[in-house]
Amino acid sequence: MAVPKKKTSKGKRNQRHATWKGKAAVAAQKALSIGKAVLSGRAQGFVYPVDEAGDDGES
Repeated sequence: MAVPKKKTSKGKRNQRHATWKGKAAVAAQKALSIGKAVLSGRAQGFVYPVDEAGDDGES
C-alpha cells in the first residue's frame, strides 16, 4: 500500500520558492539589459533585425 510522505517544512518550502523567484529576477534583469542595449545601439552579442523602411504595416 502507498505510504504518505513526510510533510515538507515551511523552511524548505520557502527556500525552494526563493530560488525560483531569484532565477526569475535574474532572467528579468538580463532581458531588461538586452532591451536597453538594443534600443541604445550598443548590442553586440546577437543579431537584431531592424526594418529601415519603417513600421507602416504595408508589405
